[in-house]
Amino acid sequence: MNQFVQIISYFVFLIHMIVFPVTVSAKQNWQIKQLDASGFPTEIVTDERPMAINGLPDGRVAESVGKTIIQKAWYSQPTARYQHGILGDAIEGGSLVIVTDDGLRIEYELPKTEVFEDITPRLADLDGDGSIEIITIVSGISEGASQAIFQLNGNKLERRAQNQYIGRAFRWLDITGIKRYSDTGNLDIAIVVTPHIGGRLDLLRFDGLQLSPIASRQGFSNHVIGLREQRLSANYRSGNGEQMNLVLPSANREELKIMSLISKGWEQQGSIPLPSPVDKAILVTGSGKSVKFTVGLSDGNMYSVFQQ
Repeated sequence: MNQFVQIISYFVFLIHMIVFPVTVSAKQNWQIKQLDASGFPTEIVTDERPMAINGLPDGRVAESVGKTIIQKAWYSQPTARYQHGILGDAIEGGSLVIVTDDGLRIEYELPKTEVFEDITPRLADLDGDGSIEIITIVSGISEGASQAIFQLNGNKLERRAQNQYIGRAFRWLDITGIKRYSDTGNLDIAIVVTPHIGGRLDLLRFDGLQLSPIASRQGFSNHVIGLREQRLSANYRSGNGEQMNLVLPSANREELKIMSLISKGWEQQGSIPLPSPVDKAILVTGSGKSVKFTVGLSDGNMYSVFQQ
């Protein structure tokens, strides 16, 4: 019976695509082509970063590119003090560890009222001062998730900035991109707040002292409850490379939303319907009109999305 329903749903989807072609804008028409799902690209099913040393069971190591003081970062001191289990188990990080370019290991331990509800920290120079920030997800036991920025001060890790907790236990957020979405020259952080219950796409900016909200829009998701995969989003440059676009699923994960930042906030450049919810990482190749997205769906099929 389930197979019959899937077949009918697929044919309905095909008819929809014929009658209502996927149109992102007057200049962007998109096609969807089913691929051979016998071998998904490793990039969308496997996180190939090194496993964390004495870290979380599923934790990975973030590694910086180029000559930077902070070379590596990961979460350590596994703890079960926060029984949410949103990322596949109820074991979260109790500390953040970095390794510097001269081999020094430095650790920041959270108080017992917090955990790193994340798998791998992110390394980026957010404010363009030449120093690397560590971007993390910190959850309060009774307050839910927040975005927290750590920096190295001498031989000590410091929590430099943090936005407000969501305000309720077992409410989470996921990072969906760290890119130059605006023309300020600095990197911004795109996050989806509560991606499983009416997710809100927020854009945050770090000025060296604090995190400030820049834009917000409802109706998105970038995670599946219970999965370790946090890469249900991607970025690419459109046009002549002047605009950074964010690609992520709709709230039900049955559409790909293409978003860009304008002076008034987030603007939707397109919405591409899919025959089944996205549940794997989104692979992007190319840019501009030659960009292609490879998406794996919960029905076990894989699709290529590209412009005509």
